[in-house]
This record gives sequence, C-alpha cells and structure tokens, in this order.
Amino acid sequence: MAMAVPMAITLLFAIVLAGGVVSSAEFSYIEYNTTQRIVPGKINVHLVPHSHDDVGWLKTVDQYYFGGNNTIRGACVQNVLDSVISALLEDKNRKFIYVEMAFFQRWWRQQSNAKKIKVKELVNSGQLEFINGGMCMHDEATPHYIDLIDQTTLGHKYIKDEFDQIPRVGWQIDPFGHSAVQAYLLGAELGFDSLFFARIDYQDRAKRLKEKTLEVVWQGSKSLGSSSQIFTGIFPRHYDPPDGFTFEINDVSPPIQDDVLLFDYNVQERVNDFVAAALAQIGYCSFYVPISIRATQI
Repeated sequence: MAMAVPMAITLLFAIVLAGGVVSSAEFSYIEYNTTQRIVPGKINVHLVPHSHDDVGWLKTVDQYYFGGNNTIRGACVQNVLDSVISALLEDKNRKFIYVEMAFFQRWWRQQSNAKKIKVKELVNSGQLEFINGGMCMHDEATPHYIDLIDQTTLGHKYIKDEFDQIPRVGWQIDPFGHSAVQAYLLGAELGFDSLFFARIDYQDRAKRLKEKTLEVVWQGSKSLGSSSQIFTGIFPRHYDPPDGFTFEINDVSPPIQDDVLLFDYNVQERVNDFVAAALAQIGYCSFYVPISIRATQI
C-alpha cells in the first residue's frame, strides 16, 4: 500500500488481546505489544489514525478550534491535538496523520519551545505525519482551481518552513465528488505517491465492491499520459471506524474492558468483533485492510 505511515498490525495482534487473562491475584497493569509488523501469509490490518477537522462547517473556524457553540456541534480541535500529541509521546509505537494546517498552525503558535522540540521529534521519527497538507481539505467542485492551488501551496509552504517535510499522500476523504484536476495537478504533479478518498456515488461504490476495483491507478490527464497517474484508494465504506468501534463522547459503542476483575470484562468479545469487521472488509480489498480510526473535533 502506498500510504507512508499506516500502523500495520496483523490480526494476530488483535487476538493477543485475548491472551492477557491472568488470575485476580496477579492482575495489574497490562502492557500490550503495539509494535508494527507485516506478517506474510496473514491478513494485515492497517489501523489509520487520522484527523478530520472541518475548517468551518456548522460553526465558525474559531468555534471549531476552541470548542464554542457546542449546542450546534460538539467540536474542539485544540483538545484533539492536545490529546493526540500526549498519546504519541507516551508510546513510540503510536502514529497519527494530521491533515488540516489551518488548525495545526493555530495550535502550534500556542505551544512552548519545549513542546515544539518534542513535536518536531515526533515528525522526524514518523510518528506524526502531515498528509494532504493544505490549509483545509478543499472541495473539488465549486472552488476555482486557482483557489485549490493557493490553499495547498500555503499549507505545504508552512510544513516545509517549519518542519522541513513534504506531504506525500493525498487525503480527500470528505469532498462530495472528485475531479481529474485533483488527481493530476494536486496529486501526481504535486509529488504525491497516492490519493485516498471516501465519498463516491453509491452505485459506483457497489460496483467497485463487487468487482474489487476500489484500488486503481487514476490517469488524471489523457494528454499528459503516465506522468498524470497516481495510485488511488477508495474506502470500502465511509471514513468512520467499523460499527461498534467509534469511541466518541456519548457514543454507544461498547468500551473495551480488559480488567478481569470487572463483571463486564469483554476482551474476547471485542476481539471477535474486530476480527469479524476485518474479515468482512478483506473481501473488497487486496491483502491489506485499511481501517480508519478517526479523531474528530470532539
């Protein structure tokens, strides 16, 4: 798979969760093996923790960032970034991809020099990666193409100037429809290795699911030929996690309770649910199953 930093975890890892049962006398902290690896001959599940922070939608950009006006939409991007960075620093095996530079730039200005040094280490090690890299995840239909170029350039310049990094993956998971301009001008010619998106017509998705053509090489320009080609992956479902694994505020997904002293200890049940979700998706993909783990604005 062309994506640079998905966390490759085999189903064997999921099953390991069920192997941590010990007697109550021994029970204490459980340290799980979170190292990534690809195991030949096994179904490899790629957990893809990513941001999806609307730079203005139902609320103003300021309200999304600070968490204001939550009667309209519960969202607080600064909390997402605070918690993600803290989690990455706690475990070097964790990875995250961040998309919207308009919010990250604002968060970055508020950080201490000591925190900035630590975050730059996360970026350099690959734990934190910037993908798409524009100020926002732009729509592909209504804006003029000059606006698409300008906002992408602004974001990429910021990443280059501040972190000396260049995004290599296109991540257009939420726009309602996709254009050839995105594929060749803001994809292949921008230097991206791959492009991923989620929203397509329901009939197109059904056809591609049936024919296993969710992964394609998209030639965005007939006249430019192979130089306009980019590997493109379409999500087999929406960009949400599998049913039952959306752990947001007020969500109804069952929490994973791995304390054997709890009456509702459910590790084996939750492992079985995850394995079932991965097996259901492998029927539409190749040997690698990408599973979106979305960190929203909550």
